[in-house]
Amino acid sequence: MAKKLDIERILHKQGFGSRKLCRIMIINEEITVNGEMCDDPDAEFELENLKFTVKGETWDYKEKSYLMMHKPSNYECSHKTQHHPTIYSLLPYPLVAREVQCIGRLDEDTTGLILISDDGQFIHRMSSPKHKVPKIYEVTCKHPISQANIDALLSGVKLIDEEETIAALDVKQLSERVIHMTLAEGKYHQVKRMVAAISNRVEALKRIQIGELKLPEDLKVGEWRWLSEGDMVKLGSPKI
Repeated sequence: MAKKLDIERILHKQGFGSRKLCRIMIINEEITVNGEMCDDPDAEFELENLKFTVKGETWDYKEKSYLMMHKPSNYECSHKTQHHPTIYSLLPYPLVAREVQCIGRLDEDTTGLILISDDGQFIHRMSSPKHKVPKIYEVTCKHPISQANIDALLSGVKLIDEEETIAALDVKQLSERVIHMTLAEGKYHQVKRMVAAISNRVEALKRIQIGELKLPEDLKVGEWRWLSEGDMVKLGSPKI
């Protein structure tokens, strides 16, 4: 049997404010459901394939939020920032109100693909070291990269404050100073520290892939979108 909820609770669960505020919006005829005006806060609707508008903006009902973003430089992956604006300022308020979280933070000067969700199990599965979800970074270095440098990254380098050596899963050289590095861990400043261990320096860093999910070419810097079922499959996750 299809699950139903009254529209007041639907709006509240979707991050549009307190129950009282949602009730006021409904009574003020600011809500449509499946194309028709709804002014009854107690009216119930099936959640599957539910579409509604809030003050003219269209939304699909989502039990959980699964998003991707093309993170810009000079943005922090934190709700409480120190020196730069937060990436959450790039999202609509209702999603922020649902307390979505980044899955693996990127440094403020790092760009590229980042996943965002309010599903705790999904966040844990994608970020837990035991699942070893591979991530690919495009790394621009200050100095030319030799084959010996690549061999060292693949065999393992010693990082300060780490007992064991850390190795990349794969390294592909694109040009004299640019490589694609694949990692399974997510240690603090890992790419930068690994490059420093081969006596080089990261000039620019961009995450271009998580699992089999690549950063879409048409997703512009600062933009976000919902993950599709196909995206979730590429991440090795159950369908939405």
